Amino acid sequence: MVDLGVDLGIVKKSGAWYTYEGEQLGQGRENAKKFLADNPEVMVEITDRVWREVKPEEPPDEVVSEEAIVEAEDFSEADDLPISLDD
Repeated sequence: MVDLGVDLGIVKKSGAWYTYEGEQLGQGRENAKKFLADNPEVMVEITDRVWREVKPEEPPDEVVSEEAIVEAEDFSEADDLPISLDD
């Protein structure tokens, strides 16, 4: 979501810093992703804005926002999982 936000001009990137609506999300992509995982309400705002940019004729419903919160919560633990090359 961070990369899409930057590509669409919703999230600003200056050097290594990511910013949304004047609020610094973090220095570096991984820190910005962690911020969004820890702050699902911001993740929902960005997700909704990205959705409106990508599909303006189909605005998101509340269900999309709730799913984004669940995904953000799941995402916060993903960095702690071991990676296996056997899959």
